[in-house]
Amino acid sequence: MSAQNSAGIQTLLDAEREAQKIVQKDRTKRVKDARSEAQKEIEDYKKQKEEEFKAFEKEHTSGNQKAEEDANKEADLKVKEIQEIGKKTGSKVVDQLLEAVMNVKPEPPR
Repeated sequence: MSAQNSAGIQTLLDAEREAQKIVQKDRTKRVKDARSEAQKEIEDYKKQKEEEFKAFEKEHTSGNQKAEEDANKEADLKVKEIQEIGKKTGSKVVDQLLEAVMNVKPEPPR
């Protein structure tokens, strides 16, 4: 009986080792699958957040463009106004400058 028990125990040990190998292979496969699934979820989440950021940026950038357009219009109006004033009074200013340069009246300081 001792030999029979020993053979039975050995058979059980061999079966246990084989079962451990199968479990280890299955565990390794599951870990790899879990990692790849987690990586996919991370990529999807990152893509979603990038799209949200682009939408946010687009929404807030359009407001800046509107303000910039308004500022450009206002600046153009001011430039035109200054040019018109220059056309009306430019010759008078040039004449006054020439007269001041040509007709120097030195006066001693008081």
